[in-house]
Amino acid sequence: MPSPRLRCHTFELLQGPSAEERPVEIVERKGLGHPDTICDMLSERLSVALSRYYLDQFGLILHHNVDKALLAAGQSEPSFGAGRIVEPMRIFLSGRATMDVHGKSVPVRDLAEHCARAWFRENMHAMDSEKGIQLHCLLRPGSSDLVDLFVRQRDAGLFLANDTSIGVGYAPLTELEKIVLAVERQLNAPAFKAEFTASGEDIKVMGVRESNRIALTISCAFIGRYLSDIAGYRDGKERLRTVALETATQLTSKHVVTQVNAADNLANGSIFLTVSGTSAEAGDDGQTGRGNRANGLITPCRPMTLEAMAGKNPVTHVGKLYSAAASRIAHAIVAEVPAISEAECYLVSQIGAPIDRPHLTHLRVRSEEIALGRETEHRIDDVVAREVAA
Repeated sequence: MPSPRLRCHTFELLQGPSAEERPVEIVERKGLGHPDTICDMLSERLSVALSRYYLDQFGLILHHNVDKALLAAGQSEPSFGAGRIVEPMRIFLSGRATMDVHGKSVPVRDLAEHCARAWFRENMHAMDSEKGIQLHCLLRPGSSDLVDLFVRQRDAGLFLANDTSIGVGYAPLTELEKIVLAVERQLNAPAFKAEFTASGEDIKVMGVRESNRIALTISCAFIGRYLSDIAGYRDGKERLRTVALETATQLTSKHVVTQVNAADNLANGSIFLTVSGTSAEAGDDGQTGRGNRANGLITPCRPMTLEAMAGKNPVTHVGKLYSAAASRIAHAIVAEVPAISEAECYLVSQIGAPIDRPHLTHLRVRSEEIALGRETEHRIDDVVAREVAA
């Protein structure tokens, strides 16, 4: 039965300067091979694998939340032209999953092992997915009655929120946000990696805008086996800096400066050199939910939530669904409602309530209207109703 028209509970007009107009802006993105991003990706890959297995075997996605991955860094001895892993990084995949359905076992540990190693093979070009990582599957079964609950909800066509949580989204992205996204994606693009194999996937971009000046501080793990000496490392840093600058200046007319591996001391050999292209091999641990938010960025000057999306089930877990929906709602409002130039969306769930009926939907919008007109409110309501039901 279709949901009734969803009426937004509250509106608020944004006042003061927009994010683009403020004197200072800070934006960060942790790239593909960052330890925190690795944990996010493995949690999400496992959730996808479980969802597909449940659908194939039982006709519906069953209860699971595998959003508690932890990475403990290993030990390595990087060097130019060589290097070796002394002790592999350890990855602990934890959470809850349906492991038995009416007497039929679900091969959770096999799925976890397969999808984790496959992710490393597909995304870390210098990583030995067998020797470089040690996997520990700590998944445990959830409450037995949740299996029957999922079936009953599927049969009734009504899914209930399994948590009281918040989803936050905003639009549009600022120039700096677009730049930080674009720079990391360019430096981690398969084509760039194929051309410059010495650059690892552990890349972090910190962007700071002060008035009309943008500074990008980039961290990149270089891979020793593809470099012959310190001169090659220095040249590699300059190559990354140049590509980052070219990417950024295509998106802005503001003055941009870039710096790569700012902590290096080339004179005494203190550099960011690795064996596998990630600090997780020796220097840095990771955890699901400590990295990028739903839009791929960390934006302390914008509304955001600490809720982790990765690994949560895509049927009833509002930590995933409302985070995605809030971002979609904000972007759709800006794109489709002529009077609105900026939007923030806050969705609050209440455990046990229908997933498509948020406990609170709060919209903060920047409008050319002094007060929102009825037609504008109706258009916003239509967008929210469509996206929440999607």
